[in-house]
Amino acid sequence: MASYRHLLDLAARAAGEAAAFIRTAPRPAAEDWDRKARNDFATDVDREAERRIAAMLLGGEPGSRVMGEELTPTGATGSGVTWIVDPLDGTTNFLHNYPAYAVSVGAAADGALVAGVVVDIVRGLTYRAAVGEGAWCDDRALRVSTIAEPALTLMGTGFPFKAPASERVDEYLAQFRRILHATSGLRRAGSAALDLAHVAEGRLDGFWEIGLAPWDVAAGVVLVREAGGLVTDFAGKPLGLEAGDVVAGPPVLHAWLLDVVGEAGERPGRGGRAGARVNPRLGITP
Repeated sequence: MASYRHLLDLAARAAGEAAAFIRTAPRPAAEDWDRKARNDFATDVDREAERRIAAMLLGGEPGSRVMGEELTPTGATGSGVTWIVDPLDGTTNFLHNYPAYAVSVGAAADGALVAGVVVDIVRGLTYRAAVGEGAWCDDRALRVSTIAEPALTLMGTGFPFKAPASERVDEYLAQFRRILHATSGLRRAGSAALDLAHVAEGRLDGFWEIGLAPWDVAAGVVLVREAGGLVTDFAGKPLGLEAGDVVAGPPVLHAWLLDVVGEAGERPGRGGRAGARVNPRLGITP
């Protein structure tokens, strides 16, 4: 198996430098927020963080490419090494001083996700993983939750708050209703990168969200997989660089979540799983 340790180390250095910059950067006043779309903001802090990350990654891995949310969202993802970067995942949280935002740097080799780093900026934690290297938070090895009973779980989610995902609110609310009634609780922190890191860590027993971008999840996908979990779309297809709808968790709970989102969201073209049924023993009646 090829070693991707050098990509992981480079991603960790770049993400760490960006996190240090964001931690000390003045928080922009509301009149200086740039509105990319409804409910979707960016600032000079996001852009400067991405510039710093890109400079380190391209300098450390000549010939690689960067696909970053703010500056290069259409970057190539073909052969060779591509970096998938969210310089500030949870920008709205950052702008309101709500303590849940992160730097996310994923690495793909020849189109396959192979390494990822998520830095929890406020808590100063670095989550990292590479194929064959396991998943870690600083020096602590990570494993997904061992809970198998949905009624005992704490699930993470993200709201479909911006277009085009916002057009699927009714679908999401049906999913939310079924999962809310079948579990012990739901949480929405506002940073998918941290949500996936928390699934890898076992803090959350599972996670689902509609319509995510590649930079939201690239690093987190590697974390969850290397911690023993699964990450797919709503049809059960393993998630790659295309992102989209996301379900993540340990194998048993991942299968359960797929059944729930498939039934609750079943509509033509939405990736629902026809005929899926949830085992009532696991906490929900079909």
